[in-house]
Amino acid sequence: MKLEKILRPHLINLVPYSSARDDFSGKARIYLDANENAYGSTAGNLWNRYPDPYQKMLKEKIASLKEVKTEQVFIGNGSDEPIDLLIRAFCIPGTDHLISMPPTYGMYGVSSAINQVENVQIPLTSEYELDVKAILNKINDHTKLIFICSPNNPTGNSLDPEAIKAIIQSARGLVVLDEAYIDYSSKVGFLNQLDRFPNLVILHTLSKAWGMAALRLGMAFAHKDIITVLNKIKPPYNISGPVQEMVLNALQKNSQKEKIVKQTLRQREILKHMLLQDKKVIKVFPSDANFLLVKLKNANQIYRKLIDHEVIVRDRSRVMLCEDCLRITVGTPEENKELVKEMGLITN
Repeated sequence: MKLEKILRPHLINLVPYSSARDDFSGKARIYLDANENAYGSTAGNLWNRYPDPYQKMLKEKIASLKEVKTEQVFIGNGSDEPIDLLIRAFCIPGTDHLISMPPTYGMYGVSSAINQVENVQIPLTSEYELDVKAILNKINDHTKLIFICSPNNPTGNSLDPEAIKAIIQSARGLVVLDEAYIDYSSKVGFLNQLDRFPNLVILHTLSKAWGMAALRLGMAFAHKDIITVLNKIKPPYNISGPVQEMVLNALQKNSQKEKIVKQTLRQREILKHMLLQDKKVIKVFPSDANFLLVKLKNANQIYRKLIDHEVIVRDRSRVMLCEDCLRITVGTPEENKELVKEMGLITN
């Protein structure tokens, strides 16, 4: 696949914003290039200097953890930034389109709407699997992006890897595989297949298993030519210095992250068992994520009553194929017990 064939033409020769740090690497004795405040910062800690625009040290650590090449890593302000950048880079508004499979993560649709790019929706099957035949029938030369979320949000299940491969192999543009919840899944993700599929982009996040949602750091992994495009059009300093520093320190604690994941998985099963004791619960769907999709009698009414009791879950009852469903994040043992207790007090 030649990237120039699917890239928006005006970006091919785009000259990106450049700073003196693009011409110089390493540490200099004196920095007088960026109009920074040379006298320091009221915030302390030398925050008067701009951060590394390409997050080199952080990318090296992430590449080592994920077992990919450094040039295959893009770091964004959450996963939402690479989602938006991919649409902006490859989809011509009013001409091209992307494909998504509801019920799924809502930002694919929001970003497509912001960028005036058609979002062709092909629903998952009633078993929450990919309808491969329907998807392949919709692919044409204007299908620049296909978004797949696995494990899927809000359903929680991992999608059939063979179906995902079939779509990647048939796509004429890029396939964006969002693996935000992969740390909670017993299934193997697709990172080890990046070199096999040059049209594959994989999204990961530090917001879930790593517990760094407030720091807003997401990752895209892809062929180096795709990463070059994203670096070309991103804001010059999209990841702040404090965030880079905090994340670099936090990534040294992989064993702590694994321990937390195990605790979450254990609590997921306990919560599932407790929920099934409630007669209002019709079904708890299988989950490979840190949440459960729960079908209930009068879900919206229960949702509103939980809010009155200051217990907040996510109402998905108006989402396609999720009628009368709440999405419940796995909390601490105390939080899970309190949720179940409050649900038990609700009578219909």
